[in-house]
Amino acid sequence: MEALQGTHCIVHAGDITSLEDYKTLQEIAPVRMCLGNNDFAYDYGPMVRKKVFFYADGLKWEVCHYRERLDLMRCDVAICGHTHRPFIEKDEWTDTLVMNPGSPTFPRGPQGPTIGRIFVDDVAQKIVDAKIIQLGEKDSLSTRKVMRGLFSSKS
Repeated sequence: MEALQGTHCIVHAGDITSLEDYKTLQEIAPVRMCLGNNDFAYDYGPMVRKKVFFYADGLKWEVCHYRERLDLMRCDVAICGHTHRPFIEKDEWTDTLVMNPGSPTFPRGPQGPTIGRIFVDDVAQKIVDAKIIQLGEKDSLSTRKVMRGLFSSKS
């Protein structure tokens, strides 16, 4: 939870699998979330769909669990999560930032538990930094009941 301090918005790329965890994240900061393939039995409300678009800090964001379903022509920032493997890329055709933050609770791959963080200059309406944050085992255990594929944005 310490890694979420100062977060302006939490963007979740699906597979939260818990209404209680979703509500806990909402107490920290506004949450923008898409449905993951493990969220089929949960109802998080009308704002949580398979693909979510929203504006924040002057940028258009898209969140979709599956990378191959992202529409990079329609956004400035695209977040996906299905593989639970972190990466950050800049699409060469659209100049869109694409991120999979990995997972703080159920990581796959050698990096272990991770989240992503994007820093936006809300005055200039541009991304100034994007990074994958590696969490320690202690962090992973303390957040296991709260986060699944978390991403956060701070202006």
